[in-house]
Amino acid sequence: MNRRIFYFSLLSLAVTGCGSVSKKSAMGDFDYAKEKEAKKLSIPAGLNKPKDDTKFFISDDINHKGPIGQNVDVRAPSLVLPVASSSRVELGVTTSKIWFDQIIEETNLKDFLVEALREQLVIDGVELKSVGQDDIAFESDWYHKEELSGYWFLETVDSSESIRFSYSFEEKPHGRSVALSVKLIDFMRTDEKGASKTIDLIDKQRAEMAMLNEVIAQVDFKYRLNQRENRLMRANQKFVTLGENIVAEPAYIAEIELDLLWSNMPLFFADYGFEITDLNESKKIYFVEFVKPDNSLWSVIWGDDVPVIDLDEGTYQFVLADIEGKTSVTIYDAEANALPFETLERIFPVMESALSFRDAF
Repeated sequence: MNRRIFYFSLLSLAVTGCGSVSKKSAMGDFDYAKEKEAKKLSIPAGLNKPKDDTKFFISDDINHKGPIGQNVDVRAPSLVLPVASSSRVELGVTTSKIWFDQIIEETNLKDFLVEALREQLVIDGVELKSVGQDDIAFESDWYHKEELSGYWFLETVDSSESIRFSYSFEEKPHGRSVALSVKLIDFMRTDEKGASKTIDLIDKQRAEMAMLNEVIAQVDFKYRLNQRENRLMRANQKFVTLGENIVAEPAYIAEIELDLLWSNMPLFFADYGFEITDLNESKKIYFVEFVKPDNSLWSVIWGDDVPVIDLDEGTYQFVLADIEGKTSVTIYDAEANALPFETLERIFPVMESALSFRDAF
């Protein structure tokens, strides 16, 4: 569903109800709807006033028609929904405001949120205007909605609503926490009763909350998109390349620290047909015997087969060495000759994936 249509459907319910049935007031024969608000206690002179218990007190700041009676707005209050990562609301605050904390280190948080706000209004087809020169206050153009009746070319406009919002950002001195507040600043409704620029306070709050929650959802979408891009970048990144060791012999260069790669090499050997026969930890040498894995029919069916390294069966040495924070992996045959570049290049598609340990890290 289009977000703009969804938003206005909420506002329409808030402002106009549904047909002749009002969803704002109590429906049915409820005793509380017939109650009158009790008068305040009159305390005779010379007596102490008893303590008021305000635990269940219903404020009329928003529900200004009183806390009881037929005219009380019984709709559930609108809430800010902090669905985006590292978003939070302040306890006890009923305004349309939310805080975001930094989670993408390489991006300025306020600029990221401003861009999310712009993108949301582009989706809504509404222009966003900056107020001032510091990019902390913005105003939207008009959101418009019309209620039509009739069919096709005989449709008539029964009513129209237009609203505008302001958006303000508040940034902590350290720049790692930014708040966004939304306020409805202009409203106009035109119907058979005429034009009005007055909106019910509850409807105003619900419209502000709905607008803020749309921006929060857009921020969450941008976070998820960033995570997806990072995963794709990591999946496509080459952790292993062809190069030379410190004595200019052909070798693989792994973007992994020496000690970490050394400790995980047994995983590689076990999966690709190598059996460790000896090792020299001080010199970082593994002595192995290679036998090509036999991928049976059942292994293929169940997906347990692994790519086979195109090497002759026999004895090899894997020598690891630090090279400027990376690790060179030089493979020697039984005669202690380093495998030539052509051989390393031929088996590279399998070795690159295997020595990257993508399934392990």
